[in-house]
Amino acid sequence: MSRPVETRGLDSAILAETVAQARRLPRLRSLLILRDGQVLAEQRFNGGPPLDRPVNIKSASKSVLSALVGIAITRGVLTGVDQRVLSVLGRDAPPDPDPRLHRLTVEDLLTMRAGLERTSGENYGRWVSSRNWVRFALARPFVDEPGGAMLYSTGNTHLLSAMLTRASGRDTHVLMRDWLAAPLGIAIPPWSRDPQGIYFGGNDMMMSPRSLARFGELYRLGGVIDGRKIIPAHWIDESWTPRTVSPWSGGRYGYGWFVGTSRGHPLRFAWGYGGQMLFIVPDLKLTVVMTSDPNGARDNGHIAALHALLGDGIVPAAERGGAP
Repeated sequence: MSRPVETRGLDSAILAETVAQARRLPRLRSLLILRDGQVLAEQRFNGGPPLDRPVNIKSASKSVLSALVGIAITRGVLTGVDQRVLSVLGRDAPPDPDPRLHRLTVEDLLTMRAGLERTSGENYGRWVSSRNWVRFALARPFVDEPGGAMLYSTGNTHLLSAMLTRASGRDTHVLMRDWLAAPLGIAIPPWSRDPQGIYFGGNDMMMSPRSLARFGELYRLGGVIDGRKIIPAHWIDESWTPRTVSPWSGGRYGYGWFVGTSRGHPLRFAWGYGGQMLFIVPDLKLTVVMTSDPNGARDNGHIAALHALLGDGIVPAAERGGAP
């Protein structure tokens, strides 16, 4: 067991070297480090925008959408993670669907275990150029059983966005604003929508680095921030419980969150294409945001460098501590 954290600070020498390392990463745009709620570093790099300006957080959107699903269940808009997807989206199912489609649940979508052929990767272009994204996703052939292996697919989270919209009678952005952004005191402006007007579930959401850090703090604090309960603590626990493993990264995955360790410390993180990262290290009281150029070619070296900033710099700086 790690010793209790006695300080809110970071070792200043290690932090300075970490920021210097960050400056050497050409794709990095921002770095924010909070410990026990105190902002200990806010840096912009390579012409990055102001830290209050919304930027495309790419697939880190999936972790934010997961929060909205948890709130919807608490409010009775959705019945639970075992709710069948076709109970809400039945009219968009293909005629005479595969019987397995009737078994598909909210939890299968949250954990990327739908079993449907992916709409990400090589299939992404066909999906987002289709006339009806919801119907296209539901019409994919099954390549595994619902609840089987992890098949990372943005279509899954888009189906969740469609369920939220249909079940509530309000669009996903309105729900996001009323249930999450306004209580947090942050802005989440409208983002892209599909041809039927459903807000893109799981990609292209716009949040500023500071807003993303505020969202991370909400999760670090168990769903209560500034004395206001926004998300049930049990939903955060469920979201951070590993339920499957990515065949690509080897990372464990819960409800829209990756779950791992950093230097032996529990780590929970949201991960968006190009290096849009929200890291939470609960036992060190750390919330860390890193945003990057969202338009570059896929570069796993950059992602590894971001993890190294955390594991080789920020976490040791927290372990060593310093004057807050």
